[in-house]
Amino acid sequence: MADALILNVVLFLPVAGMAFTALAHERQPNLVRAGTFAAMLVQFALTAWLYLRFDATAPGLQFATHLPWIPEWGVAYLIGLDGYNVLLVLLTAFLGPIVVAGAWTAITKDVRLFHAMVFLIQFAMIGTFLAQDLFLFYLFWELMLVPMFLMIGIWGGERRIYATVKFVLYTAFGSILMLAALIYLVWQLKTTTGVTSFAFADLYGAGLAPQAQAWLFAAFALSFAIKVPIVPLHTWLPDAHVEAPTAGSVILAGVLLKMGTYGFMKLGFPLFPDAARDAVPIVMTLGVISIVYGACLALVQDDIKKVIAYSSISHLGYVMLGLASLDLIGIQGAVMQMVSHGLTAAGLFLMVGMIYERCHSRDLADYGGLAKLLPVYSMFFMVLTLAAVGLPTTSGFTGEFLALLGTFRAAWSAHAAGDSTLLWLAGIAVSGVVLGALYMLRLALRLLFGASRAPHAPLADLSAREVGLLTAVVAAVFWLGLFPDEPMRKTELAARQYQQLVAGPQAVAGTAAIAGGTR
Repeated sequence: MADALILNVVLFLPVAGMAFTALAHERQPNLVRAGTFAAMLVQFALTAWLYLRFDATAPGLQFATHLPWIPEWGVAYLIGLDGYNVLLVLLTAFLGPIVVAGAWTAITKDVRLFHAMVFLIQFAMIGTFLAQDLFLFYLFWELMLVPMFLMIGIWGGERRIYATVKFVLYTAFGSILMLAALIYLVWQLKTTTGVTSFAFADLYGAGLAPQAQAWLFAAFALSFAIKVPIVPLHTWLPDAHVEAPTAGSVILAGVLLKMGTYGFMKLGFPLFPDAARDAVPIVMTLGVISIVYGACLALVQDDIKKVIAYSSISHLGYVMLGLASLDLIGIQGAVMQMVSHGLTAAGLFLMVGMIYERCHSRDLADYGGLAKLLPVYSMFFMVLTLAAVGLPTTSGFTGEFLALLGTFRAAWSAHAAGDSTLLWLAGIAVSGVVLGALYMLRLALRLLFGASRAPHAPLADLSAREVGLLTAVVAAVFWLGLFPDEPMRKTELAARQYQQLVAGPQAVAGTAAIAGGTR
């Protein structure tokens, strides 16, 4: 009970934080910043405690709270931690104080409102991960739209209105389809079983006909694919990243994009297993296209933010490959890649914001020679660049390698059965690793080396606050890269459940465990 109470505190602490920002005086911006930072640190500390308490050998929900909410509709307040969300909740809580400290000097307008929006989006994101009731999940899913809309629209760049409208139109379209699909899904569950419930555990056994599964899977998948985003539904992302303030970009890349991949893993595939299996070649094809196309676009960008934005499309393509492989190694690689990308992309966007505060430009043509002018900045930038490339010992290597390995295992099994399509797709996906090295090293080369062209020289190197932020991110990157066994133990049972729900029990039999042996 104590741990369940702590989990509720983790969820609702941002609501108390919003009340604090409302009561604080506008003439005391540093008090608002310090109070928000302190609240985020407390949230992270509590989340880390629950992570340590999480039992990797216990299946199902832990620290759960289940309270009736709208009994007539079968709606309940049902939250809990499991192997699907434990790392993602930890990532979200970890990035909370990073976002606040990173915006300390960058946000000077409407400071109270900005930090209220940070609290609100933190509440919505953690609520989305923790929700185990589809009605509750959808409420949190939609709530995320409001603070991100305001963050970009109020504190964004010159084309912020265009970017916000595009962001809202894309995500709202997908959400409407998902709403219609979930209503039909619950109605169908009641028709076939007589039970009215929005609980994920009940909906997994809805027993839908193949044709109904196909339509419902398409509706859910479209909503999640927009959020990932998967090519060709990606065009809102570069505009949102470019126009968003640094804090918005960190939240967007670090956590919000993972909502789409988490949605596929937690709902899209397990709810409609027959349709999901039929869609595996399509999903894997779109994943490979996203990997290669996103990397090629990143390779030709001259706006630093756009390089990282398009790289996100490429990196999350590996997540989709791992999930669609239905292989235990690939599934766990997908989860690790989600967390790894959240760390590296957040760190890189932080560094873009730091250099933008000094030089007020994101154009690569305006830079060069920063390795001599800003040696500490350059050291951190190279470390995060190599992590994004997938250098061994970093989290990027763990996620991409396992996702590709699982994909090749699944492709080879299909090849042995006479279908070589997946094997070709897996081979093409490997090219994304090479392209990733090309666009990230091109970015580092033009930014850090060569003749000095940085505007407003001489420049001040990183402050103690900025060094602290980046040190925390880099430490997390190496922790996941050097010691992946412990976090993967916590996700293994969920990965096996996902595999069994989607591929069937026969796919699980004989699969070797990769995180501590079979249980």
